Amino acid sequence: MALSRPHDARHWAAINEASFVGGMRLLFWVCRVFGRWPFRVLLYPVLAWYVLTQARARRASSRYLARAGAPSGFLGVLRHFGAFAEAILDKMLLWGGLYDFEQVRMHGAEPLWEMIEQRRGALLVCAHLGNLDLCRALSLRTPGLKINVLVHTRHAQAFNAMLAKLDPRSQLNLMQVTEMTPAMAMMLSERIECGEFVVIAGDRVPVSDNPRVAIAPFMGRDAAFPVGPYVMAAVLGCPMYGLFATGHELHFELLRERVLLPRRGREAALAELAAQYAARLEHHARRAPLEWFNFYDFWHLPGTEHVHAAD
Repeated sequence: MALSRPHDARHWAAINEASFVGGMRLLFWVCRVFGRWPFRVLLYPVLAWYVLTQARARRASSRYLARAGAPSGFLGVLRHFGAFAEAILDKMLLWGGLYDFEQVRMHGAEPLWEMIEQRRGALLVCAHLGNLDLCRALSLRTPGLKINVLVHTRHAQAFNAMLAKLDPRSQLNLMQVTEMTPAMAMMLSERIECGEFVVIAGDRVPVSDNPRVAIAPFMGRDAAFPVGPYVMAAVLGCPMYGLFATGHELHFELLRERVLLPRRGREAALAELAAQYAARLEHHARRAPLEWFNFYDFWHLPGTEHVHAAD
């Protein structure tokens, strides 16, 4: 069986922008004028309606929260979607010039500062956890720090257009990628050699008819993880770090100084890397369960070619 195509609602790319995003302009204005609590007063009735009417997203949130050890009833799901809306607001405040960067705390970033001084690049494997725009915005405020983010955001065009109106720079370092071509690999290699950083998500299956995934344990059940980040790290020949954002914190963790994929045992090596990343993602998601924003059946295993991680 082929992988669910993007029009299949089980695949993350099939999910359109949440309907409440359309009202974020008004809520952003409310927050700017009256503060965060009036924003929440208006937000939660809208969220309650959304949670009641969107059964698929509600079930996905509830199942995830239960696995993460968090309250998974209606109020728990409501809080989960509320955290998502708060993250959207933070993105708007950030690109609207209203975000307080003094509250941002970074952990494990010292090796990256040394790499910046030495003009060495690295691959950062992120997740849909918290507000990763913090990292992008910090790159605009940190001399020598250049970040290139590989994304698939065609399902969120209206929201990205809204951010672009707040600050055109919000789109500068985004690179739309649906598949890795030799030309793209060459361009990324050149940027790494120039001391830039490349960011790629490690928690969503690629938008492709036949993606390569590894099956790794995640919160007590097997889930599919893309192997693309690890293949890319091997091709680029650079260090690979995990990047996890929770609250106002950014966590950088060295996953491998260099990724080597032998011809024999290649699939086992990929599976080991995916399992290592999945374990670190689980650690951070359990610390902040409301901040992992994948509102679809993450544990649905597509019938596709895959390699199995060791239990």
